[in-house]
Amino acid sequence: MKATRLAIACFALAACSTTPPAQHGSDATSLASQVMRLDRQTSWLLTSETPLAFDTHHPQGMVRIEGDTFLTSVEIIQRTVPHPQPVNGMDRDAGKGIGHLFRVAPDGSLKSGIQLGEGDIYHPGGLDFDGRWLWIPVAEYRPDSRAIIYRVDPDTLEASEAFRFPDHIGAVAFDRDANALIGASWGGARIYRWPVEPDGTIRKSVETALPAGEARAHYIAWQDCHGLPRHVMICSGLSTYARPGGDPLSLGGIELIDTQTLRPLWQTPILLWSPSGRAITQNPAWFEGDGDRLRAWFIPDDGKSTLFTYEADLASP
Repeated sequence: MKATRLAIACFALAACSTTPPAQHGSDATSLASQVMRLDRQTSWLLTSETPLAFDTHHPQGMVRIEGDTFLTSVEIIQRTVPHPQPVNGMDRDAGKGIGHLFRVAPDGSLKSGIQLGEGDIYHPGGLDFDGRWLWIPVAEYRPDSRAIIYRVDPDTLEASEAFRFPDHIGAVAFDRDANALIGASWGGARIYRWPVEPDGTIRKSVETALPAGEARAHYIAWQDCHGLPRHVMICSGLSTYARPGGDPLSLGGIELIDTQTLRPLWQTPILLWSPSGRAITQNPAWFEGDGDRLRAWFIPDDGKSTLFTYEADLASP
């Protein structure tokens, strides 16, 4: 789990399929209202546990498309080492790793996968689906660094580079109502907007875009974000709090964010932990509305991971 810095990127996409992601289907508008019925007293029912039949390394983000799970992950080969003093503006070295995108079948088997990134840029983040493309950031594993944003065809896993930016972009969410790609980067301090040409190309000027604002929510560090209708995104993550004389406490939660004002609309902890003791929102999370039910998928653990599926009991007072 990494800290995040909020960044905003706005894209006017040239093409989009007619098949919406599940979070934009017939029940999607109600998903935000369902989330706003969650609180710390909500009861969650575990409905399934699906072991993933491959090494997931360190999962980062996921989306679900027609039953398959698209999962980003970083394979850490050499961990970053802090510098005693900043070196070229960096607080640590680059480490070594490999960025992955996995396509996972409903039974947990690996259907296909690709590697993403280059050189020191190997850390994929939270991804989103706009109905045609998967949008995936891959960054250096350190703040104030660099990132490549990829656009990936979910059918073929063919990846193309959309643009590069001189900051760590750690998660993205797509606002279909505004044709806006919203990105979160390390720490939650800087917000950006990047224009896109009608043909999908990026203006050279965005490489020096100035910050446009600041984040307004800090009780969790965002790990995975996804766009919802009506200029809303849902973000999940956690923060770890030191306790004097005791073990650190990791608290997970979710937030609804207005993508136009960047103000939180709803915030709630998720009081669930995996059998290993990790907060359930430590790594990827995905939410869907299904009539009067709210379903959630989580992959909190590294390596030998399990996909946990829960339903929230919204009927209880």
